Amino acid sequence: MPGQRKRRRSRERASRRAQDLPGRWEPLFSTQEHAELKEYVRRLYTERRIDPECLRIDQFCGRLTHPTSYRVSIFVPEGSA
Repeated sequence: MPGQRKRRRSRERASRRAQDLPGRWEPLFSTQEHAELKEYVRRLYTERRIDPECLRIDQFCGRLTHPTSYRVSIFVPEGSA
């Protein structure tokens, strides 16, 4: 199946990262527009303010009454804030 290896590696990296450091995910940005999401993530990468390994993008699938929304979160290790 195309892309399965990439998804599996991504899940493995995320689980290793979670095992190494206790912490939490803090939301940085939320939108209902996919173009806004892409622009925000592109800006984060070009500014190099955040390690891409510590970034998570969630897509909340919409239905008839709730539109699809996107959220960008960052992993914050325990003890820092």
